[in-house]
Amino acid sequence: MPEKVTSSGSGSPIRRKPRGRHSGIRLGSIGGFEISLDYSWFIILVLIVASFTTAVFPPAAPGLGQGVYIFMGLVGALLFFASLLLHELAHSFVARAKGIEVQGITLFIFGGMARTAREASTPGDEFLIAAVGPLASFALAVLFYAAASTAPTIGLGLEFVVVAEYLGILNLILAVFNLLPGFPLDGGRLFRATLWRFTGSFRKATRIASGVGRALGWGLIALGVYSFFFAGGGFIGGLWLVFIGWFLGNAARMSYEQVLLQEMLSPLTAGEAMSPNPETVAPDLPIDTLVHDHFLRMPYSAFPVTDDGVVIGIVTLGQVRALSRDDWKEKRVSDIMVPLEETVLLPPETPMTVVLERMRDAGTRRILVAREWELVGIISSTDIARWLDRAALMD
Repeated sequence: MPEKVTSSGSGSPIRRKPRGRHSGIRLGSIGGFEISLDYSWFIILVLIVASFTTAVFPPAAPGLGQGVYIFMGLVGALLFFASLLLHELAHSFVARAKGIEVQGITLFIFGGMARTAREASTPGDEFLIAAVGPLASFALAVLFYAAASTAPTIGLGLEFVVVAEYLGILNLILAVFNLLPGFPLDGGRLFRATLWRFTGSFRKATRIASGVGRALGWGLIALGVYSFFFAGGGFIGGLWLVFIGWFLGNAARMSYEQVLLQEMLSPLTAGEAMSPNPETVAPDLPIDTLVHDHFLRMPYSAFPVTDDGVVIGIVTLGQVRALSRDDWKEKRVSDIMVPLEETVLLPPETPMTVVLERMRDAGTRRILVAREWELVGIISSTDIARWLDRAALMD
């Protein structure tokens, strides 16, 4: 059931959707941090197991049966992802110690990510939070190498030695790669913290570090393309370089845009940033009329639904598209709208930092703004984009 909350400042009851979670499969929690798997994780799991089983472990430990190689591949892949998780847990514990809320850790196709509610408050905090991840990976590399070197003395076989040695190599590579100075890699965050310390400007430091991140991303893409055409047998490796380069460059750009947006919107409330008095529709409006008199005549992809001035839901173009045209005359807005308990509804006094967090958590492109159940405005992703354009003019 949806819960009722009382907004600070106005005292008006606003019904809202419970706080959303990151999409994926929840595994549980460690140290109070929720751990989840993005669905893309299963793609990389299959690729890593296949690579370990067919290309990595057989040459390193010849003569073992295929079943042994498959077992080694599964164990190696799971321990590698456990290493990624420990890397992110190191970030998370230090972030929490610095007073930053960590909303969870997600493992996905390109590694892992600790989701924090905000950025660090000082360059020193940023530096410590970023540095502890590569340090954890270096420590794991030493631990796996030590396990491989002592294994024969305690009677463990070649299978254990090979898996441990390779995991030591992977953790070493992970630590070194993360120290590259491209934001949002850990090295990019260390670079940003250093720039922030000497320039005194978080925004300027982020702009420079994200620029290096984009350049690094393009460099990895170029290296991947080179592998396609000029490096013998480098197709798979080149493909991964292209994917990683694209991901890094895109993440760097989005991270800087987020900083611009936070700076622009942090002084504002929902009431100041919203589009006021949005066009609304009635719940008994036929879908045919909704399409021809609203969606085809106005530049909006969603309309709040009100009944006697009280907001009761929202209807979107996507919901109409899911209908057969034969249903347009028979069905009404109330039949397809998103009901109020499944929308995000906030009072106009809500800080825009909270609005952005709620939009992100709920995975929605728009939120409704209401006072005493009376709709006063709407904030959509288009509104956010306009504010981002304004912020870019200040850059």
